[in-house]
Amino acid sequence: MSQTHRTRLLIARKVPAAVANRAEADFHAFVTESDMDSASVVDFCNRHDVPAILIGKKSGLQAEHIAALPSTVRIIANASAGFDHMDVAAARERGIAVTNAPDALTECTADFTLLLVLAACRRASEYERIMRNGWGKSFGMTDMLGTRVNGKTLGIVGFGRIGRAVAKRAQGFGMRVIYTDVRRADAALENGATFYASLDDMLPQCQVLTLHVPGGGVPLMAKKEFGLLRKGAVFINAARGGLVDEDALYDALTSGHLFGAGLDVYQHEPNVDPRFAGLDNVFLTPHMASATIETRDQMGFTALDNVAAVLDGRAALNPV
Repeated sequence: MSQTHRTRLLIARKVPAAVANRAEADFHAFVTESDMDSASVVDFCNRHDVPAILIGKKSGLQAEHIAALPSTVRIIANASAGFDHMDVAAARERGIAVTNAPDALTECTADFTLLLVLAACRRASEYERIMRNGWGKSFGMTDMLGTRVNGKTLGIVGFGRIGRAVAKRAQGFGMRVIYTDVRRADAALENGATFYASLDDMLPQCQVLTLHVPGGGVPLMAKKEFGLLRKGAVFINAARGGLVDEDALYDALTSGHLFGAGLDVYQHEPNVDPRFAGLDNVFLTPHMASATIETRDQMGFTALDNVAAVLDGRAALNPV
């Protein structure tokens, strides 16, 4: 390290330049040039006694890593909404604050979800391939038809920040919105959306379904759940790949039960099941829902705001 002042923050993942510059100015941070792994994070912290760490998926910290951290560590900050790459309970047991950035991703993830809805319904990947291959053939009135978004019923699983932002956008497209969650939202937050107490009750009503809940555990959407959807429904996932049984999704897409799907997340990222790439009725993106300049900067700034609060002796702004 070249800093003359003591480093107060390890940034263990590559971050945008604006975030790195602020981190170096405010915390004399050590900013990695490529994502560090968990063992390297632990080693660095023990060699330099840093009180704060900003981690990513590759540098996720499980119980054994957290147990090996020095007592100087006071906060582990995540520049994302998700924190499934670390053991939060183990950190709490050691008195280490864990934070995330729940608001930073909301608007861009909601925008991207609508992109997936529109692209899957209107066969965007097929149309784009036709144009890149030179077009050369006119289409008639019955050729290459998509399905209209306006007037469709959109089912939302998880009515938190992102789910509600998606609902607002969908209503702007004239969609009817229904949702399910562990509890009903306040009427003011529902904004006209209809609550279903269970996923199984909601699925038969959905013409488009989108997921906005954390991952982990048994897949939420498996053979039974896809079977409950209406024939011709469209499935969207910009949440977590682990929410979906991909064999069941593939079967639903190839059998004709689903009209199509828009997917941004997968079970084994970045190694996506190659079967999906061979399907015309799937619009695929490489986990990019938050990938805008503004959002990635804000994700990093939120993590730094949390670091500043904890190191100043204040409560974390976004505790997990």
